[in-house]
Amino acid sequence: MPKVERSADVIWEGNVARGEGRVTAETGTFDALPFSLPSRIGQAAGKTSPEELLAAAHAGCFAMSLAGELTQAGTPPERLHVRATVILDEVENAGHRIVASELRASARVPGLSREDFDRAVDQADAGCPFSALVKASGEVTVRAELES
Repeated sequence: MPKVERSADVIWEGNVARGEGRVTAETGTFDALPFSLPSRIGQAAGKTSPEELLAAAHAGCFAMSLAGELTQAGTPPERLHVRATVILDEVENAGHRIVASELRASARVPGLSREDFDRAVDQADAGCPFSALVKASGEVTVRAELES
């Protein structure tokens, strides 16, 4: 894969407690998504957060990585469903950190054994750049089900 660069812009107005930001993707796929401290640490109230955006990125990355592993093994998936839950917590003497991302995946892959599926899941996690990013400061757990 060639080197990939993607950008997003944030405009923040106000102080951290009462202010609000808006994030826009360079590609235009999302524009001015609102976020704030209350949406980050409390009720979302129709706004996003950096952690939710990271969860979306991690779920998408892992789904693509798993689809690639399964396809390369000759058993492309019919369907994958991946949910990522990113956990932000306070770490002693370090402040707030992403301490974990929990991935839950279900896959419909006709003719695939559980053993081969588990191997593909492990390889997908090892090959997912967002898993590597999270593992730099926390842990990644993967729970995967093979649908029959």
